[in-house]
Amino acid sequence: MSARTAFVLGGGGVLGASQVGMVRALADAGITPDLVVGTSIGALNGAFIASDPSAYGAAQLTEVWQEVVREGVLWERPVRKAAKIARNPTHLLTHAPLATLLERYLPAADFADLAIPFQCVAAQIEDSTATWFASGALAPAVLASCSVPGLFPPVRIDGRHYLDGGLVHSIPVGRAIELGADRIYVLQVGRVEQPLSVPRAPWDVVAVAFEISRRHRYVEEMAKVPESVALHVLPSGANSSPTLSFSQARARKVTERIESAYAATSAYLAGSA
Repeated sequence: MSARTAFVLGGGGVLGASQVGMVRALADAGITPDLVVGTSIGALNGAFIASDPSAYGAAQLTEVWQEVVREGVLWERPVRKAAKIARNPTHLLTHAPLATLLERYLPAADFADLAIPFQCVAAQIEDSTATWFASGALAPAVLASCSVPGLFPPVRIDGRHYLDGGLVHSIPVGRAIELGADRIYVLQVGRVEQPLSVPRAPWDVVAVAFEISRRHRYVEEMAKVPESVALHVLPSGANSSPTLSFSQARARKVTERIESAYAATSAYLAGSA
């Protein structure tokens, strides 16, 4: 039996542009998934990959990201943010631009319409649990997985409320293994490539604590990956991957992340062939 290949896409906001370059490199190398799992921005990218895992689909995803930057889906000017805070004390942005982007560019409306199986995760508020979405309407599930606390409002689905999947699974390698994958390509945004340092200032304490809470499950799952599973953590090629990534939401920086990830992943795949 041939290997069951999974693409695992982690969270990271606008740093998810790195995953676009990785997808392009994988497509150019002739590597396509049998399964896609994603969280947060990885849910958005993952839905597009699952709808069309070909090289053409990878090119389309690049265009989507250009639209993300133009429309300010993941970033807005400080003045506009301040105005929204006055109206919405729990969040800065609305889902409207992201929902419009999905409606405009994502060819699938339902999980059943996707070319290959796809799952994404969100954190349920009422029960404090991780909820995996694998059927039904696609857009609400993706929006739920992308709902960064404080940035977007919770998403209501069937009477329950959901926030960003990165709260419960930052890079869901374990889920891919549970679903039977024996060859896994991890599309991460660069943060896990950077070891944490002991904090030396008040802000450092907050940033380090946040990163530990975000990474620990991934670290534990990586340590438990069976030897029978071929695991490939694709390189981002980025010089830095900040915890707060708003400064990266510029056309030039997004393009740089895409191209850096493409070059680094292409070189990695050539070496691992």
